[in-house]
Parts: sequence; structure tokens; C-alpha cells
Amino acid sequence: MKQLKLFTAAIACSFILLNGCKTESDLSVTPTATEQNSQLSVAAQENLAKLRAALPADAAKQLKQGSNLLITTDQQYREMAQRAINAIAPTPCNDNTPTNIWLDQQLADWNRTVINYAIDLDMLNLPTYDALVFENSSENQYYGVNGEYTQRLTKTFKDLKRFWNIESDNIIMAAMHGNMLQDRDKLIRTYTAAYGMNEEDAAFYADFVLALVDAFPQYRKGNHPIFTYNAFAQQGFNLPGYGIIPDKIIMGDGIMDSFAAVGFADIAPQAILAHEFAHHIQFDLNLFTAGPRTPEATRRTELMADAYAAYYLSHARGAAMQWKRVQQFLQVFFNIGDCSFTSTSHHGTPTQRIAAAQWAYNLANSAQKQGHILSAQEFAVLFEAQLPKLVK
Repeated sequence: MKQLKLFTAAIACSFILLNGCKTESDLSVTPTATEQNSQLSVAAQENLAKLRAALPADAAKQLKQGSNLLITTDQQYREMAQRAINAIAPTPCNDNTPTNIWLDQQLADWNRTVINYAIDLDMLNLPTYDALVFENSSENQYYGVNGEYTQRLTKTFKDLKRFWNIESDNIIMAAMHGNMLQDRDKLIRTYTAAYGMNEEDAAFYADFVLALVDAFPQYRKGNHPIFTYNAFAQQGFNLPGYGIIPDKIIMGDGIMDSFAAVGFADIAPQAILAHEFAHHIQFDLNLFTAGPRTPEATRRTELMADAYAAYYLSHARGAAMQWKRVQQFLQVFFNIGDCSFTSTSHHGTPTQRIAAAQWAYNLANSAQKQGHILSAQEFAVLFEAQLPKLVK
């Protein structure tokens, strides 16, 4: 896990830009001559040198201030990076999970130069923000670098809308693709919308990213899974200058690829989507705890989302998946590890999350009327009564 921890030590800063993790001088890109010469052609070195020289004096400050587009749910995938370097005492969380090991292997050729450029130009957030702001229709979406998850996700999304009795016609499911890092227009619009840059500065940053993606094969033309290692639900909001951003579920290529690579291509996309859809149930029914966000409050809503997902996945009129197979996936999924007990993004320990899912399966499996589907409201009431036992 050495390479992943090297990378995640840097990536953690990227996702807490508003609080700051480095000084401005630390954020400036300063690759060594040795690193440059070992990887880049003379022409590429010269081009990047010109771009670095033209970097605005307040560039670090601009990116450090970051965006107002704060994702409110399911940062577990991105925060995996922070947990990897927090040196928490021994917990039920396992750092050497199959997905962590796989991601570490994908990052094996990322040296400090490659990492610094990705962090300093906020390349790790650009696909997320582009999808969040500009992908405003479920139509004509494809999922996976080559569309390999499209059919399953499209079918599951329609099925979830049928299964749960909430108002869901307004929810958009959209894809997050890293190949937007090759698209100048998308880069410019994202730097403008998410960071408040003017067109000139946004174009400069866009051209810098294009040069990097072209120069460094480690970025895989933007298709490296780290750029889209995320999935999340977001309630609609008003973005000044861009209007109303609708309710969304964003599915990243990278997070699905990681589970497919360790043997769960048949279930991971559907299960992740079911969890994210559950957050929209919570939005619709106002099930989020009022007041300041606390670890206990987040744990409650995340365990509830786990339970909603497990109920749908195992129900005879839902996805009707074999429970043993669902369990196998969830044991890996939940062991991406969340033992940050004092974090406001605490999702519950792997043991608690499995307990919530098992309870939901038992609820579906032991029902007297096997074809009956609990309403979302009924399910929430039953979950709240069970929660104290789940978190023991």
C-alpha cells in the first residue's frame, strides 16, 4: 500500500481545499529535472516550462479557495484517501482491501511529479464538478469507459423508481468520465463554473491540463480510475449564473471499475446505485437529521441507506439477487473502511454496515407476504426502531 499512501497523502489535501492543507508556496508545481528528463520529450518539457512560468501569481490561492460545489453525501470513496494517512489506532477497518490493493497497483507508476500536477490543477475534482453542473439529463448517458455498465445501470435506475414509492421523476442519473480532461471546452466551463474563474484564466488552466494529459501516460488520457473514483447523490440546488441544478446521482467509472476488477462486475454497479438512490429517498422524506452534521447523524443516514439498498437488492420484486452473493460484495464494499469515528462523514464501521444490510435482508425474506414491498416511509420507521441494536 506504499504507493497508494504516498498518493493519498497528497490527494487528501485536494479534497479539503477550503480548509487548506499546504501553504501556497507548497502548492506550486516544482518537478525535478531528473523526473522531467526521465519521462518527457524535450518539446513536452519546454511546453510545460512555459506554462509553469505563466502560472498566475495567485493560482494557488484560487484553487485553494476551491469551489462552492460541496458534495453533501457519500464522500466515503474520496475520504478513503484521508483515512489511509490518519494513523488511527487498530480498528475493525482493513486497510488492505481488494479495492485498495487494486487502486494501489493502478498508481504504481505515479511519481511525485505526476501527483503534484494532478493536485495542483485540481484534476481530481474536475470530472466530478463537470458532471454535477453540466450533465443535466439521464438521456444519452453511458456508464463505464467503454459503456460496459450502461445497460445494467439504466435498467436498475428504472427499477428503483418503480420499487420505491417516492417522487423520483425529477432525479437525474449521470456519468462521471475522466476523459473530460481531454476536452478543452469542458475544462474551461468547469473551471469557470466551479471556481469562478474568468474565461482567460480558465482557458489557461484548461490548456495546462491538456498538455499534462498529453505528456504523461500515467494519466491514461484522463481515463485513470482515480479521476472518477466516486459515486454520490446530490440534492438539487441553485448555482448563481447557471440556474437550478437538478437532483442527481453521479456514477463514476473508476469506482465501478475497482469492484469489477476484484470480481464484482455483476453486482457492484447496481448495489452502489441502490445506495445512492436511498439518499434521494432520504431527501424526499426529509430523513436527514436537522442541525449541525455530526458523526452519529451521518452514521444513521448512511446505515439507513445501506439498509434501503440491501432490501431492494434482495427483495423478490426488487433486484432479486441471491443474498449470499450480495453479502460477498457488501463485505468488500463496506470494508473500504470507515472507522473515523469523530469524522462528520462517518458511515459506520464495516460490522455495523453489514448488520444493517443483514437486517434489511431478513425483513424482506421473512415477510409473510413475500410479494409485498414496504413503503419507503414504513421502512424508515422500522429502521429507526432497529438502529440502537445495529450500532451496539
